[in-house]
Amino acid sequence: MANQTSNKITKYRKPLNLNIGMIIFAVIFIYIVICIFMYMTSKHIIAYEVKAGSLSTNNIYKAVALRDETVITAEDAGYINYFAREGGKVAAGDLVYAVDESGKLADYIQSGSSGENSLSQTDLSELKTEIVGFASTFEPKNFSSTYDFKYNMQGTVLKLANYNILESIDAIDASGLAGLVKQCISPISGIVVYSTDGYETLTLEQMTKELIAPKDYEKNQLIGNDLVAVGDPVYKLSTNEDWSLVIEVDKDREMELLEAEYVKVRFLKNQETSWGKVDSYTNEAGDIFVKLTFTNSMITFCTDRFVDIELILADEQGLKIPNSSVVEKEFFIVPKRFITKGGNSNVDGVLREAYTEDGTATTEFIETTIYNEEDDEYYVDDATLRIGDYLVLPEGMEKYAISKRGSLIGVYNINKGYADFKQINILYSNDEYSIVQSNTAYGLNVYDYIVLDAGSVSEDELIYE
Repeated sequence: MANQTSNKITKYRKPLNLNIGMIIFAVIFIYIVICIFMYMTSKHIIAYEVKAGSLSTNNIYKAVALRDETVITAEDAGYINYFAREGGKVAAGDLVYAVDESGKLADYIQSGSSGENSLSQTDLSELKTEIVGFASTFEPKNFSSTYDFKYNMQGTVLKLANYNILESIDAIDASGLAGLVKQCISPISGIVVYSTDGYETLTLEQMTKELIAPKDYEKNQLIGNDLVAVGDPVYKLSTNEDWSLVIEVDKDREMELLEAEYVKVRFLKNQETSWGKVDSYTNEAGDIFVKLTFTNSMITFCTDRFVDIELILADEQGLKIPNSSVVEKEFFIVPKRFITKGGNSNVDGVLREAYTEDGTATTEFIETTIYNEEDDEYYVDDATLRIGDYLVLPEGMEKYAISKRGSLIGVYNINKGYADFKQINILYSNDEYSIVQSNTAYGLNVYDYIVLDAGSVSEDELIYE
């Protein structure tokens, strides 16, 4: 038994070795945990610096172009060859196209039998201008415009080649084609367009939402050397320089535009501007359409049915603040004659009627802040005054019972380290920002700091940064 006791093994416990590094690490870890806890549980107040600026509202619209358009149909069947340039003006009696009953004119043109068809420097310059214009305005989201450009270039090249054919018309006569080719002239003057889309007779009173953004819009491009039958559309003429653009708007924008009567419009295609006369129409479905009528620029957009435009309206200038900073607060309204200065402090305040312990009537000076003024009244803070308090004049027996209240729109200024209400006069606003009047007696100034979220603070709350 003695041997068993003496052979018992006892586990040796190592002493806890603390060094200065472990202690510092533990202190830093505890400090970080406390800071994270305080940050997560504390109120976060974000400041916003007031700056001068303006609001740019979303004034970009897709418009439908309405023009005086006359569709010209073919009087003879055959293969058509165009000679007038699309987008160019023709007079009554000018040659627009020719109809070839045999179909050999196109082969004759392509074979170069009429002579040299090289392009002149003027012709090349015309082609370069069209290419550069398309490249500068092309947007991938409007890829369909590539096909319009393709057809336009084909028509331009064919037209330039056809001009050379016309210059050597004797060669055509000698080729034996003269009796098979009929030259067709324009019945009236106008701008030539080689496409139709069914919108040619559309008016403002016929507008619907579907016509503004159609899902199945089709543009019938009229191409040279196609076979046409009698009565088929071969081209159309825009016969009036006056034209219109129609956009869909809401009621507020309609009233704004009608009040302006004339609106400056920027065409996004070429960044040019023009003034449009305003008219409006509301259809049976309640959709509101505004028509802007122009007396110029029609020839520039004669091939475009849909035009992207920007309405250039007067931008309000002032102090730009976020709408989240705006708050409404109530105040007492007192006559100006009851506001006085307190002793040597030169601060604004009022004399309030009070009573001593023995019931003797007296007055006490109550400091109050003025937040706004009207003709003969001040808006004063309601923190130290109560409804039913009597204000007295410094000299005289006239009294005024506090009862009138009013509200002001403002923000919380934190320049002094606490939330100080400042009244603002909103000139214009959108969904995110407002433009307020600057240089007001009780308002904001440039570079003031205000609370970004007015709901996160209360009046006179200290701001810790």
